[in-house]
Amino acid sequence: MTRLDALDPELSPEARRAQVLDLLRQALAVGRTEVRRRFEQGATGLVAAQALSYLIDQIIRVLHDDTAEKVYPAPNPTVSERLTLVATGGYGRGQLAPSSDIDLLFLLPYKQTPHGEQVVEHMLYMLWDLGLKVGHATRSVAECVRFARADLTIRTALLEARYVWGEPALFAELQRSYAADVMAGSAREFVEQKLAERDARHVRMGDSRYVLEPNIKEGKGSLRDLHTLFWIAKFVYRVSDVGELTARGVLTAPEATKFAKAESFLWSIRFQLHYLTGRPEERLTFDVQAELARRMSYTDHAGSRGVERFMKHYFLVAKDVGDLTRIFCAALEAEQQRKPRLSLARFWSGWRRDVDGFKVDGERVNIADPQAFLADPVNFIRLFSVAQQQGLDTHPTALRLITQNLRRIDATLRDDREANRLFLEIMTSPNDPETTLRRMNEAGVFGRFVPDFGRVVAQMQYDMYHVYTVDEHTLFAIGILNRIERGLLKDELPLATSLMPKLQSRRALYVAVLLHDIAKGRGGDHSELGERIAYKLGPRFGLSAEETETVAWLVLHHLAMSNVAFKRDLQDPQTIGDFVALVQSPERLKLLLVLTVADIRGVGPKTWNNWKAALLRELYWAADERMTGPLNRDAPSGAERRVGEATAALRAELKDWSDADFQEHVARGTPSYWLSVDPATASRHARLMRRARLDGAPLSVETRVDPPRGVTELTIYTEDHPGLFAGIAGAMAVSGANIVDAKIFTLADGMALDSFWLQDADGSAFDRPEKLARLAVSIEQSLSGRLRSLDDLK
Repeated sequence: MTRLDALDPELSPEARRAQVLDLLRQALAVGRTEVRRRFEQGATGLVAAQALSYLIDQIIRVLHDDTAEKVYPAPNPTVSERLTLVATGGYGRGQLAPSSDIDLLFLLPYKQTPHGEQVVEHMLYMLWDLGLKVGHATRSVAECVRFARADLTIRTALLEARYVWGEPALFAELQRSYAADVMAGSAREFVEQKLAERDARHVRMGDSRYVLEPNIKEGKGSLRDLHTLFWIAKFVYRVSDVGELTARGVLTAPEATKFAKAESFLWSIRFQLHYLTGRPEERLTFDVQAELARRMSYTDHAGSRGVERFMKHYFLVAKDVGDLTRIFCAALEAEQQRKPRLSLARFWSGWRRDVDGFKVDGERVNIADPQAFLADPVNFIRLFSVAQQQGLDTHPTALRLITQNLRRIDATLRDDREANRLFLEIMTSPNDPETTLRRMNEAGVFGRFVPDFGRVVAQMQYDMYHVYTVDEHTLFAIGILNRIERGLLKDELPLATSLMPKLQSRRALYVAVLLHDIAKGRGGDHSELGERIAYKLGPRFGLSAEETETVAWLVLHHLAMSNVAFKRDLQDPQTIGDFVALVQSPERLKLLLVLTVADIRGVGPKTWNNWKAALLRELYWAADERMTGPLNRDAPSGAERRVGEATAALRAELKDWSDADFQEHVARGTPSYWLSVDPATASRHARLMRRARLDGAPLSVETRVDPPRGVTELTIYTEDHPGLFAGIAGAMAVSGANIVDAKIFTLADGMALDSFWLQDADGSAFDRPEKLARLAVSIEQSLSGRLRSLDDLK
């Protein structure tokens, strides 16, 4: 306060305010510069976050005293004029990132007074003029309690309330009232609500901690998950520090250390990210990852880039956070749950309390003997097998024991015939193998039991194509394969679904999906390296020599079908001939088609589209026909047979058409058209084309909103000519429509029938009437030459 006290007392209020603001601005700039200097010289992000919080504390304290003593002095303040400044939220934890908001509570004795209102208003304007982002509330103790009981966000923010300045007794009253009137008797409810909030946040962020552009604050395995653990611990156990949970037996010492290391690492990334971007950016996007890796001293090594090593470290830390929060929160959830009412399901669960040496505890599979993993290491695998068979999760107590005994998963267990039989059974089970394998992966069992898979856990795929890490992509692909087999994707993947029951090498297909990317990150061709791993692991898993050879072939050639379908001319007989020479058998063709589909769909939710599906179908049927051929020369080919089936299905849709009109319409179609559209779509197209001919319209445009897919289907029928597609695409760009899929056909009579699936910039259906009207006009203008799309886009 020395420099503020030295200000000329004769200054006008406006002049004095300007000088106070200047002095505070200087102090803030000097403090921030010093925090950054220390951080860049080696201080951790957590230490820097605490230093920034301390800096803001001092600014607020000085500002409060100057406001209360110089600007709006109250020589003998009454009880009602006293004020307490309380930090809440992240600021309440004493942690601030460079671009964080400051959550500040102006705590009043019972209601606002004119003097208190003046002080609060002056302080807020000064803080805003300093460039600080302040989230504020002005409440009495009673109001804080009332709002906290009604709102989970406020309840959580006040859980971390911290005294900054002002009347200490008022803050103590808030703490007492919060403990007595908010926390008492509501721990179970708080735990359930925070876990539900966490689950909703995970879904919103992609429901995976292995997305390649993760959100380090809100994503799965992020700082917010650590905060959730701390909030629950503080609410349930009334602790002020995570370290206290060790003394209470809630966390082991290694787990508490893991928490501290994860928190420090994530805070360091967050500080680097804020400093690099100059804004409150929380996503590790591709454009910042390499520079962050350099700033955090990750260098290139033989076979791996620095950025890949940095991101792998991040994902492993995110996995540690997931381990901690899963074990801790699941234990609390079980502890806080009400005893369920008597039900038939509960009655029957009593009959299975002991299953293969395990017990069902709170609808989770738990170990019956703490020495289970020591007595028989096969129990590491058997536990997850039993949980999968029973449709239950694994108990946190069992997971903690697994973590403590992971070193016992060694070469002896890996060679154990029973352990490998159970593992193969888990992977090929119809009962959701993806979830069970993911639980094994998160527990660390998967990577220890299959070390080659352990090498790709958290392995970055540094390209713009993949959305997940190698291990997560593999698990998603196994899940897709299982859903195909169960018929859950028959509308989206009809060909793959129809082929699954016909496969003779089902087990080989599941193992091939597991191993198709297992050699990534080793340098060299991952398909060739993966083939060698397949020959090693196949016999270990219990596959026959023939199955192992099939797996190795599929891993070696798992990219062949997509490369041919998407990059080669499928109308060239040589293309089909070369592909058939590689595949050699109808069984391998079926396996490769299903593997390719599962691989592409497992990359990310937006990777699969109708264009890719049509090309893969065309290649599959062409290769199948080349290998099998018609039984005799007079028999129709496979393609001809399928065209006949498609037109027959369309005839059933167009019952009101005469035979002559129908045959005339069929003559306009091409084999590629008939094999690419379903009967309902073909029927809509037929009626659109008929109306256009009857009206003599040179251009027909039809839109159809598809709410389940969140897209708008736009169909255009007009005479084909060079530049048609470019003109349509330009009109769409001018209108703000994003093309997410397309089917382009030139019919036998030279007319173009093009379908586009459109979304708005926010990813929703492009369905607002004014936008659709503008799009139709833009298309008409573009095709008539009156719209210069490139000029309009500038």
